Amino acid sequence: MWHANFYHEYMSEVHPDTNPLDSRQLRAFVTLARTGSFTQAGRELTVTQSAVSHAMKALETDIGCRLFDRLGKKVHLTPAGEHFLHHAQRIVGAMTQARQTMEQLENWGQTRLRLGASPTPCQHVLPEVFRELRRQFPHIMLTVDPCDSLHAKTLLETKRIDLAFTLQPEGTEALHFEGLFSDELVFVVSPEHPWASARSVLRETIALQNFVLSNRGSRTYRMIEGYFRHEEISLTVVAELGSTDAIKQFVKLGLGISILAPWVARRELAEGSLIALPLGKRKLKRAWGVVHQPDHQRTLAQESFVRLCREQCASLSP
Repeated sequence: MWHANFYHEYMSEVHPDTNPLDSRQLRAFVTLARTGSFTQAGRELTVTQSAVSHAMKALETDIGCRLFDRLGKKVHLTPAGEHFLHHAQRIVGAMTQARQTMEQLENWGQTRLRLGASPTPCQHVLPEVFRELRRQFPHIMLTVDPCDSLHAKTLLETKRIDLAFTLQPEGTEALHFEGLFSDELVFVVSPEHPWASARSVLRETIALQNFVLSNRGSRTYRMIEGYFRHEEISLTVVAELGSTDAIKQFVKLGLGISILAPWVARRELAEGSLIALPLGKRKLKRAWGVVHQPDHQRTLAQESFVRLCREQCASLSP
């Protein structure tokens, strides 16, 4: 109790000017000064005339001077009131602007999506997702930073993006991964390739092939490399490309074979311009999903994005 009394005396006697002005009293003061009427001020503030009167008495007591002269039902500012009005208007104006700014930021945050995404979902998944998302949020601000899972981790940690749609990153202890679907990598060859006519792959012929793969720094390349290292097979890579479409074109032209997920070549496999064959008895699967910081609170737009991605990806798992 001694400590509480000491604090109260310290705040009220040693530092009497540290008590902030009441924002509701300031707003009532500015309104009353403009209208000159307790009744009109109360109507605008949606409070009773008595409430405005009590607020002004409390404010005058707080600052230690009379602010209004009361003449019948009308009030007029005293010289002190006129001086105080300039300060009060600036304070109320600043508070109003702060509130409006925060409301705008909140609305902006609810309709903003800063996304990192690997090139493959950018091409095959996100266009349909974004079309539906924009229908639900016509004023949404969409930004997409193309990145692989490793770069996505950096973008998330530096808060340059809110979510990332990538392969499951390696070592994601510091991130939250929400799986959307998994796929399986297979050999993809042209119809003229000997494997296509045989509809099978002889293990001893794999090392003799020319491979066209994704960039060496990508997660997929490292997975493929690790898979065949385990099989004790060394691949001959003649081209590394960052575009799935470019890889498919190389294979169509007979410039090599590749290793892709069937869903990225659905049209070509359906029309027969590419042929898919399994890697072997042991499968090579990847997990795709949304990555974000563990403490990230998703907005409504971000929640809708994840839901739409899940719906769009429902048919992609083998």
